[in-house]
Amino acid sequence: MSPRRAGPAHPPPPERDAGLSGERTRLAWRRSVLTVGVVAVLTARLALMNGTIGVLVTALAGLGWLGVLVVAFPRSAGRGDPPGPALPVIALVTVGFAALGLLLVLTSVR
Repeated sequence: MSPRRAGPAHPPPPERDAGLSGERTRLAWRRSVLTVGVVAVLTARLALMNGTIGVLVTALAGLGWLGVLVVAFPRSAGRGDPPGPALPVIALVTVGFAALGLLLVLTSVR
C-alpha cells in the first residue's frame, strides 16, 4: 500500500454567528403575519360589498389570517424552533386568498 499523502488541511467550520440573524428572522415572520392581516382586511372590505357570499369570504379570510398567526407566532416571538407547519400554512393561505379573490371577481362581474 502506498502511504497516504498529507494534503492541505481543511480548516474547521466557522462557528455559528449569533449576530442579528435571529432578529431578522423574527422581523420577517412578523412582517408575514402583518401582510396576511392586511390582505385579509382588504379582502373583507371588498367582500362585504357582495352580500351573502361576501360574509363567507370574509370569514374564510379571517380564518386564514388566524391560522397564519397561530403557526407563525412561535417564530415571531423569537423561539428557535424550526418552522414546522408555518411555511406550508402560509403557502396554503396564499393560494386560498388567490382563490377567494378570483371568487370575488367572478361574483362581482354582472
